[in-house]
Amino acid sequence: MRKFLILLCLAAVTVLLWLATKPSAPAEAPLTVFCAAGLKKPVEEIATAYEKETGTPVQLQFGGTSTLLTQLRVAKQGDLFIAADDGALADAKKQDLTREELRLVQQWPVIAVAKGNPKKITSIESLLAAEVKLALANPEAASVSKVTKKALGAKWDALAAKAAVMKPTVMDVAADLSLGSVDAAIIWNSTVPQYDKLEAIEVPELSSHKEHATAAILASAKDAAAALRFARYLNAPEKGAATFAKHRFEAVKGDAWSLRPDLVLYSGGVNRLAIEGLLKKFAAREGISVTTTFNGCGILCAAMKTMGDTSNPKYPDVYYACDICFVPPVAKQFPEAVLLTEAEIILAVPKGNPKGIHTLADLAREGIKVGLCNAEQSTLGYLTQAMLKSMNLWDSVSKNASAQSPTGDLLVNQLRTGSLDAAVVYLNNIQPQIEHFDAVKLPADKAKAIQPFAVRQDSPHRQLGQRLLAFLLKNRESFEQAGFTWSPNLNPIQSDKIELPEWLKQK
Repeated sequence: MRKFLILLCLAAVTVLLWLATKPSAPAEAPLTVFCAAGLKKPVEEIATAYEKETGTPVQLQFGGTSTLLTQLRVAKQGDLFIAADDGALADAKKQDLTREELRLVQQWPVIAVAKGNPKKITSIESLLAAEVKLALANPEAASVSKVTKKALGAKWDALAAKAAVMKPTVMDVAADLSLGSVDAAIIWNSTVPQYDKLEAIEVPELSSHKEHATAAILASAKDAAAALRFARYLNAPEKGAATFAKHRFEAVKGDAWSLRPDLVLYSGGVNRLAIEGLLKKFAAREGISVTTTFNGCGILCAAMKTMGDTSNPKYPDVYYACDICFVPPVAKQFPEAVLLTEAEIILAVPKGNPKGIHTLADLAREGIKVGLCNAEQSTLGYLTQAMLKSMNLWDSVSKNASAQSPTGDLLVNQLRTGSLDAAVVYLNNIQPQIEHFDAVKLPADKAKAIQPFAVRQDSPHRQLGQRLLAFLLKNRESFEQAGFTWSPNLNPIQSDKIELPEWLKQK
């Protein structure tokens, strides 16, 4: 028995020694965040909650936005930059310091005074009175004065000359005013509620200059996915945005919070070659998953209709159609679209064109085996049918259609095996096997599809969808390599205002 107890004790000691020397799991690498001083209180609170919830430490460095920007330009280190105004963010972008951007709050300059406004200050001119002791932030360091200086023009020079004190950050100025060291100051409207003894005087010269405090991922971020995760937390309605609102900031609500969101994308099959690889890169950078369905747009629209409404979790957040004619059916859910790319429709024939097919009319010849896409299932099929009907060729050509598929890719496969003599497809469809085919040009005014990209209006991942669009726009070469041309106008359009030519309208 004694021998057994000794062995048991030795075993226990061994286990304890092993536990003591066992390598611990690597701690989450800390995020380094450079943040405008005016947002200190809510950002500190949000960072604390984020670290507690996720285990990721957040190291915060506060200062005037311009001062921080200078530090970033020199050091080229850090993960996020939270700028107080749009101008500073634009400067950072010009210097290639930042990448993705997520707006957090909206703010504008105001005149701040002690509660009750004992000096009866009502305007910019009031600040110039001899008895008013004025404090300003340094425009070379702090965004609030940089914005104010630009807004006031020559009036700023008079204020700067009159100022009793000029401090490096908006919070320094607000603190002086709260302590009674000065009578008035120009600070952010969002700074005023952080001090019980202050009130704001709105003046039109300043209140019309709305600015956004924005979190931007730094180009120097070592882990973009981790940085973007915290940025999403900062403006998630139930997380950071709620904290900003609690501190009486005018919060810009972002996407619903999820540690690893899933973006649901419906895409026409023609887009697959261009975007499939890009979607993987985007998902890896964002630290998310992208659930993608590629199919004919007729099938995709039917699937959305079957789901009923957008409360279905499988309803797509993003819809990248093959052509604008398949946007109006879902205009309610996707009210705005960007016409991103264009694809040419061609007649694909085997290399050398052994059957001598040169026009759509040639497809009606006896014995020609034609491949067409299904008009009810795909955009390409619908466009092909409409084009043939407009040329009075539909009945004669469709008699020779030995295949009607939902996508052009399937027709190309059949053409490659010799099952077809010709097929109406996108130029993109034959791009991966271009050495085996000839492309016969079709009437230029009808043989073109325009691919619109739309983000669902009520998607919980709307900002994520917009960032996907921005990511695609930065990777133009991927589309061009796949045979697309870039749309000449990338401005958003209203889906219900899309004008289709008469021959293309759904009857």
